[in-house]
Amino acid sequence: MAQEYQNVFASTQRLGTNGIPCFGFHKADRRVTCFYFYLWDTDFGPAFIKICAYFPYPIKVWINGHEWAKRQAVQAGIEFTALSNGFASSQNPAALQEICDRLGPGTIEVFFQRWLAVLPLPLNDHDADAGYWWELSMRQIEISRTLVFDAPRRARAFFEALVVDNLDLGRPETLELIFGRQIRRGRLRRTQDVFKTKVVTRDTDVTINAFYKHSRIKQYLKDGRALRIETVVNSPDDLGCKRRLEHLPELQTKARDTNARLLDTERVGQGCVLASPAFERVAQSTLTEDGRRAPALRFGDPRVMALLGALCISLTALGFTHRSLRARVNHLLGIGYSANQMSYDLARLRRNGLIERRPHSNTYTLTAEGQRVALFYTKVHNRLLRPLLAADKVPAPPPLRQALATIDRHVNGYIDDARSEKRCLQLKTNIKVLTPKER
Repeated sequence: MAQEYQNVFASTQRLGTNGIPCFGFHKADRRVTCFYFYLWDTDFGPAFIKICAYFPYPIKVWINGHEWAKRQAVQAGIEFTALSNGFASSQNPAALQEICDRLGPGTIEVFFQRWLAVLPLPLNDHDADAGYWWELSMRQIEISRTLVFDAPRRARAFFEALVVDNLDLGRPETLELIFGRQIRRGRLRRTQDVFKTKVVTRDTDVTINAFYKHSRIKQYLKDGRALRIETVVNSPDDLGCKRRLEHLPELQTKARDTNARLLDTERVGQGCVLASPAFERVAQSTLTEDGRRAPALRFGDPRVMALLGALCISLTALGFTHRSLRARVNHLLGIGYSANQMSYDLARLRRNGLIERRPHSNTYTLTAEGQRVALFYTKVHNRLLRPLLAADKVPAPPPLRQALATIDRHVNGYIDDARSEKRCLQLKTNIKVLTPKER
């Protein structure tokens, strides 16, 4: 039993003009008594039900789908290795996945009604016959996907590198793609703008969170051997779903798609290996299949690097337009960038097969090859060339600066030696041997 704030009915009293008292009722947060019943269910395992002792007597139910799936797998004779709140391995993964897909509104409703028949309730059968009873809705749903590493010793290094590369996960453009929802920036119908990436560290465990409205998607390392991607939906309205329990399958599908889109986004960022023929085709002027000239996108050209950097920013957006891409290029380039230049750059991006235009619209999207080229150009330039060219300055580690100073000293020594030999040779050629008469 505990005293907690709950959203219950409150009343007010006032006197009317005729002196007769008037009463009003409204919902408000009040500190009331709640009862927690901690249960051990034969199907769901550990669970709890919280019942508020104040009208309208709200009830909260907590269950764990992984525990339910484990018990169903044991009953079906499927061998598995348990992971805390998940599965590490299974003898029959397909059958285990089929069990997980079976968890739906009917199974949860049976659990709920079974325990309502056992627990003491503020309403009785007479209230139920009159139509006053509880109906389940979704308050918080967590849909996860777990990727287990075959070599757990490498899991932490991989995950820490993944966190560093995805600190921009909370950008609106990224969230728009991951959650599959349009983010509005205008004054009317403005999307709740709590866009941020939050990295939480507990002891040696790291969790990365990206927030969208009332919901979030998070990644963390499970038991040091599995990558867990989890979409936490605190309001089904965030994903365009209704709250009643009967809409759980729709919410599960959308949340699983969200997990998959996050993995796809990160996979593109990690697997940006570019084959040499593709690099040569983009970096040099070529001819398309219909005989048209495709202008080159030369690596290192400031305008090209700004253009592909803007494409990387638009990588997770649901398309871009002439106007939106030009604004990003202008910001990265730092100098004047006209609309004609943008039109020319869009044309050479299309001819090189890096972008494609949506039918009957002025919106463009990146192709698979365009994603690889944009990431390759940007990562090599920003993470390899620029740090190496500035490696003799203070931000670089001391051993690297010392090694470069040694190389520089030896190169200068060879140059000085070469210059000394050249001077000696010039002196030798300028010496004139005098005859005895000239002496």
